[in-house]
Amino acid sequence: MSEDKELEALKAKRLAEMKKNIVSQSQKQEKTQSSATLSYREIVLSHLGYRGSEVLQNAESQFPNESKMIIDRLGQLFQTGEINETIDGGQLLALFRSVGIHVRMQTKINIEQDGKFVSLSDKLSKTDENESL
Repeated sequence: MSEDKELEALKAKRLAEMKKNIVSQSQKQEKTQSSATLSYREIVLSHLGYRGSEVLQNAESQFPNESKMIIDRLGQLFQTGEINETIDGGQLLALFRSVGIHVRMQTKINIEQDGKFVSLSDKLSKTDENESL
């Protein structure tokens, strides 16, 4: 009879351990699901460096479908840990161009004139005005 009580106590203890394991596993799954709820775009944005978000915005506005596919794949690579470094704007632009997506970026050339930086277009327009007078 005492063996039955000991056996029942062991069973109860084991059952409590199993319930505890199930609860901890469900909590782990909830954590992984909450991290999975981050969109791939948010994951990629968190890994972008200098001017990366600017390149990403231009790519999304000019090529929305193609950009989404690339962002999703990059997000998967970041999530799995295959890529764990930051990507700056130049690297992201090179990536888009290497797959045949030529993202246009706004460029501005500044020239130093009399200790100030002046836009090249402003300087050329001033010289055109001076020549026409």
